[in-house]
Amino acid sequence: MKKVAFHNLGCKVNAYETEAMLQQLKTRGYEVVSFEETADVYVVNTCSVTNMADRKSRQMLHRAKKKNPDALVVAVGCYAQADPDRALSDEAVDLVIGNDQKGRLADLIEARENGIIDIGAVREYEKISVSGSEERTRAFLKIQDGCNQFCSYCLIPYVRGRVRSRREAEILDEAGRLSAQGFREVVLTGIHLSSYGLDFEEETMGTPLLSLIEKLSKIPDIARIRLGSLEPRIVTEEFARTLAANPKVCPHFHLSLQSGCDETLKRMNRRYTTGEYYEKCGILRAHFTHPAITTDVIVGFPGETEEEFETTRKFLERVEFYEMHVFKFSRRKGTRADRMPDQIPESVKAERSAVLLEMTERHSRKFRQFYEGKQEEILLETEVVRSGKTLYEGYTKEYVKGYAETKDHFPGQLATVILGGENGF
Repeated sequence: MKKVAFHNLGCKVNAYETEAMLQQLKTRGYEVVSFEETADVYVVNTCSVTNMADRKSRQMLHRAKKKNPDALVVAVGCYAQADPDRALSDEAVDLVIGNDQKGRLADLIEARENGIIDIGAVREYEKISVSGSEERTRAFLKIQDGCNQFCSYCLIPYVRGRVRSRREAEILDEAGRLSAQGFREVVLTGIHLSSYGLDFEEETMGTPLLSLIEKLSKIPDIARIRLGSLEPRIVTEEFARTLAANPKVCPHFHLSLQSGCDETLKRMNRRYTTGEYYEKCGILRAHFTHPAITTDVIVGFPGETEEEFETTRKFLERVEFYEMHVFKFSRRKGTRADRMPDQIPESVKAERSAVLLEMTERHSRKFRQFYEGKQEEILLETEVVRSGKTLYEGYTKEYVKGYAETKDHFPGQLATVILGGENGF
């Protein structure tokens, strides 16, 4: 029996697709082993969102070849799609398989064929699915691929292609199978989740997604539906009101921001203002008691002056996010931002990043303190040891951590516990 090892880099969509590819090879008779073990085939699901992601992708491909020089090393995904010639010229890489070809991974490996297509010409969602995983509590459920936004700093539309939505019946079928296997929570993921269904027919943003969520909520054993990253423009009074009326929807919203300065947002081609964004946060907070609102912020975008950064800093203080993912701007060849003047020195990016990381730690602590001493329901996941006691760790719908005694509970159970206290968050 041949052995295969996987390594995943990047987003939740990549994580979902890695699981689907792993299951493909399992059904072909491969034994799946740790990436640190000697294998016959190594598959690296790569990322190319930043220069650092490119570097990590190359490092993992080289680590695989070093582990077993006779192994077949396969570069899959965004790094491979962005520049297949570069990937093919790497002596550590034997096969290159781009996006929208992951469903053919097993066939391509067995035929020793590369799989790269013009992703920009693809208009149909690739048939790829999972049938469960080692975890038995939370499952990613990919419903969409591609992006039509073309933000000035981003390679994603070039490596993931245009918006392609998965058919509702296929999603519901997979969700039903996951539910039957014991998964209590599904996380809806996609490259641009807010665009789900817009390629099927003339629809307004949000309507197809709301329809899907309503149908998913009717699957009895799914207790929670969590949403991946959303475009701020999807949040309307009707959108928030509909979600708030559904008890299975988690009040945890990742609204991508990128900058708190309108001039910077224009250069980024983000298509909304900070005033509009703040209004969307207000709508969510009006319909949910204490929603977790998280975001992404890029520091050091070309032309970002000290005044612009200070405007961003003040805006972020005003919004008070539960969490912020802070990224230093990374130049990506082929994007408009790469050609923009007034590139910011790395040292300045690092200083600005440190300011925002301190802020997010402070705001996150304040958000969690709201729940201290309160009884909340958590979905139990993994066993941990805290203060000498063995406990199960889990999360509330707002993704606040809590703990329960192992003697009274089991993974996958919804348990009501008191948050904070001696066990902390």
